[in-house]
Amino acid sequence: MKFEIYCDESGLEALSNKEAHAYTGIGGIWIPADQRVALKEGLGAIKAKYNIHGELKWQKVSPAYLSMYKEIVDFFFNAGYIRFRVILVEAEKVDHIRFNSADAELGFYKFYYQLLQHWIFDFNEYVVFADLKQNRNKGRLKELEKALDNSNYTSDITQVQGLPSHESLGIQLADILTGMVTAKFNKEYKPEAAKAQLIQYLEEKYLSREIAPTAKWEEKFNVFKINLQGGW
Repeated sequence: MKFEIYCDESGLEALSNKEAHAYTGIGGIWIPADQRVALKEGLGAIKAKYNIHGELKWQKVSPAYLSMYKEIVDFFFNAGYIRFRVILVEAEKVDHIRFNSADAELGFYKFYYQLLQHWIFDFNEYVVFADLKQNRNKGRLKELEKALDNSNYTSDITQVQGLPSHESLGIQLADILTGMVTAKFNKEYKPEAAKAQLIQYLEEKYLSREIAPTAKWEEKFNVFKINLQGGW
């Protein structure tokens, strides 16, 4: 079966500046490739309802558009073909000198690998679309593709491609969900703010609990807080 994965990140600066945030989040949505049109039409209809022509983004959540973003959360949870996974990296415990030759960019893509690797299953084909960014090493995405392909002998990672977020509703959905989870862990919003209300809406209507790390077999809304301390 063919799958597409759309990825984005939140709080990336914490990987090179530990004072910026407590956590960096890297998240992605997984869909069967034949559901791409359904995803595009579903999110497009919500944008059209609210006369939105620009990007959907976590940073754009505001009182004026809170109802729209609640509908986007509804769309995600009601669309059985969409799955979401986010990896949370505790910035204080990242040691780029020891593990990444003092290269924060390399460390970022190692965490990207951890996001993707554990949801690649045998006998499938995957295409990964990452939010386009200017990397110091222009070959990072190709290296990630090769690492994933070499680790999955019975699956095929056909492409890992950078894509501008304004061209992809999939990346925009990943941005919103990743931003929500990362903001929850970073506690960087006021309780009365629209962002806080959106997080509370998701928690109360769909999770019946606060956003927190989930069991690894959770398929719809998977939150993985990576353990960087080692041990058992």
